[in-house]
Amino acid sequence: MNLRAVWAIYRVEMARAFRTVLQSIISPVISTSLYFVVFGSAIGSRITEIDGISYGAFIVPGLIMLSLLTQSISNASFAIYFPKFVGSIYELLSAPVSYLEIVIAYVGGAATKSIILGLIILATASLFVPLHIEHPVWMLAFLVLTAVTFSLFGFIIGIWAKSFEQLQLVPLLIITPLTFLGGSFYSINMLPDIWRTVTLFNPVVYLISGFRWSFYGKSDVSVGISLGMTVVFLLICIAIVAWIFRTGYRLRN
Repeated sequence: MNLRAVWAIYRVEMARAFRTVLQSIISPVISTSLYFVVFGSAIGSRITEIDGISYGAFIVPGLIMLSLLTQSISNASFAIYFPKFVGSIYELLSAPVSYLEIVIAYVGGAATKSIILGLIILATASLFVPLHIEHPVWMLAFLVLTAVTFSLFGFIIGIWAKSFEQLQLVPLLIITPLTFLGGSFYSINMLPDIWRTVTLFNPVVYLISGFRWSFYGKSDVSVGISLGMTVVFLLICIAIVAWIFRTGYRLRN
């Protein structure tokens, strides 16, 4: 593997994030803080605890996951779409760099930025409510695994998209609603049986539930199932990316 090539692309992606700190880091942190203040104050005054956890602390994993999913997709999709937009993708594809190295560099950069953002949001949340992470190793594992998985998903969207509008289509119309309806701000056990059954078809439920378990040792679904669903989605994304580079889908035209 050409580590120097991987490092060069990775460094460019990280430098771009630090050049746009306001958009890449500060803006998502402020948005998440506003969610926390609004939901924590408005709903927290009526729902004091869920499963023995204060409502303010209960929503922290969901808020982190909301930002992690959207930012992972956004970072990775824009990173690969922009070279397509300006035409520099052909120089990259003709360079002595393998497809694996390209994916590792772009997805690694996007995932790193998302993980940093998630940790910043976690630190910010600790200013509002006392937090206790019961399984810190698993928390980091879920954080990294989710960031890598959805950065791969964002990479696929960036290759698929033909315009900046399409680039925002999936995060805005699919991922964000699924996250809101996936138990970010409530436990799905609070829902009527029929709606709880419907909600279990939402894949984001398993991500949030597993991540919340790493904080408090409590989850809406089995942590093993949560981990398994995340790994399955990761493998699906890897298979799609491999197919894209094998066929040249929307890369060669």
